[in-house]
Amino acid sequence: MEFLCYHRDRPGSLPLRDELLEAHWSYMDQYAKEMIARGPTLADDGDTPTGSVHILDLPDPAAARAFAFDEPGYQTGVYRDVLLRRWRNLLGRTMWDFPGGRTGGNRYLVLGLGTGQAADLAVPPDQELIAYGPLLSDNGATWLGTAALLRAPDPDTARAILTPDRYADIEVHNWQFGGRPS
Repeated sequence: MEFLCYHRDRPGSLPLRDELLEAHWSYMDQYAKEMIARGPTLADDGDTPTGSVHILDLPDPAAARAFAFDEPGYQTGVYRDVLLRRWRNLLGRTMWDFPGGRTGGNRYLVLGLGTGQAADLAVPPDQELIAYGPLLSDNGATWLGTAALLRAPDPDTARAILTPDRYADIEVHNWQFGGRPS
């Protein structure tokens, strides 16, 4: 089962986040085989972290909750809240398989928080998609939205990947490939 986990930083928590960086990476190292995508979201300055995205393949919702809430930053108060949802990998690959590489261009996390009938269930053509799929209820039966990681020229172009009137809200966050620096 695939899950999207988005830890959103608490305002003022950057010093604590920096202090826990090695603990965070060590924790994530335990999940290296399960990772589909990972990386920080960033403020408009392109440098200040605002959150942390992880998409993983885990056995069940209990394992996903353990992943999200045992994370060192969560345990010590770095994060304001956590969005944890089942997710379906419509691209069938990891971010490391993205043909556009780890760097270059603007990259975004787009979260469409759904309302009503499911939307955007097909992979959109002619996009530089890094990850794409629906957000689902724990049992996988109910569509709750759509999440994408993509390269796009600007936030408005990234937002346009989703059908606007089918979502209660669409969030666009600057994002970059994550993991330990080489």
